[in-house]
Formats: sequence, structure tokens, C-alpha cells
Amino acid sequence: MAQVCSENEAVLDLIARAARSGKRVLIGIAGPPGSGKSTLAEDVVEQLNLKAGSVPRAALLPMDGFHLDNEDLAEQGLLPRKGAPETFDAAGLVRLVRRVRDGGTDIHYPLFDRTQDACLADAGLLKAETAIVVVEGNYLLLDAPPWDGLAGLFDATVFLAPSIGTLEERLISRWLSFGFSPEAAAEKARGNDLKNAHLVLGNSRAADLLLAEEAGEADKLPKPRKNGSII
Repeated sequence: MAQVCSENEAVLDLIARAARSGKRVLIGIAGPPGSGKSTLAEDVVEQLNLKAGSVPRAALLPMDGFHLDNEDLAEQGLLPRKGAPETFDAAGLVRLVRRVRDGGTDIHYPLFDRTQDACLADAGLLKAETAIVVVEGNYLLLDAPPWDGLAGLFDATVFLAPSIGTLEERLISRWLSFGFSPEAAAEKARGNDLKNAHLVLGNSRAADLLLAEEAGEADKLPKPRKNGSII
């Protein structure tokens, strides 16, 4: 729990330093599947809104709303690789983040429903007055097109980097929680998720804040940008 608290505090401090007077602040939280980025992003937004009182000042925008439909993936032979970079509408995400950065109007965005294993178009609503938007997802810092279209759109970025061993344990546990057998859960984690994890860890741009589980992990990753930090 102590590490989670320190990570939250580090991200909140980063957001405070990234503030632009009178303008919306966009924060990107990236990392491999199973890294804990969704939980961290949710906790940070909750903390920001608790401090704001009765009027929420922060909102969460998950990348998962841009999963391609299962039917489209099946036609392309990509359904077994669902969750890989090519199974998302990355160009659509880039367009949305640009609109969010410009601000000025309410914006609807898609959300992913895990129970239906499908995206719900326009299920999310970002109000024009929202001052801070936290975007989270595996590939926000991926240094490859079309994902690299996100470069420069965030005021600050965070990258989570647990060890591969930790990721494997978490991912298998996740599939077990969805009712898969131990053998099937291990296959789902090792046959797809960990491939994506290695891709993210090896091909992401440097973030402003690197949250690494072990010192050795930080040495393998792009160093934080100028004035950035590692914890």
C-alpha cells in the first residue's frame, strides 16, 4: 500500500507542475497490460475530485474504448490477438485526444464494457469545464505509427514498469478471475498479453515520470524526459 500511495503522490505532484493557467491539462498514463495503470489513473482522478469539493475538476478517459469490434477482428484473423496495437482504432484515439486538448465543448467518447466484451459508442461524456483529463492505456507512448500521433498532445506523461514476473502473475490472476482454467489463463497471459507487454516495455517513448518496480527495470527503459523523474 505504501508504494501505491507514493505513486499517487508522485503523479499528483506531476499534474500540479504541468498545470497551464486557464487551460485544460492532459496527462497520459501508460504501461504494459497488468501494470496497474488503470487503478492508478482511477485513484488519481478520485483524489483530484476529492480535493475539488462539490464540482469535479478531473475526468478519466480510458484507451480501451477504442478496441475494434470482435466481428472486424475475426474477419482480419486478429481476434486471438485482441489487445495488441493493431486491434485498436489508434487513429480515432489520436483524433479524440486532439479534440480533448482543444476543449471548449462537451465531448462524447466510447467506453469498453468487459461484460459484453464490446465498446459502447458515446457512452462517456467529458464536460467542457473539466480542467484535468487523465488518459490511460497500454500504447499511449508507443513509438510507432499511428500511435506516435499522440506525441506532444500530453502536458505530462507517466509510465509504469513492473517486472515481467509481476506482470505474468497479475495477468494469469486476471484471467482466472474471468472463469478460465489455470491452463487457459496461463495460455491467454503468455500467448498474447505478455507479448504486448514486451512490446510496450521495449518500444515506448520516455515519460516524464517513470514508476519502476525494481532499479534494474528502470535501467532497461528510456530515461524520463528532461526534468522528469524515476521512483
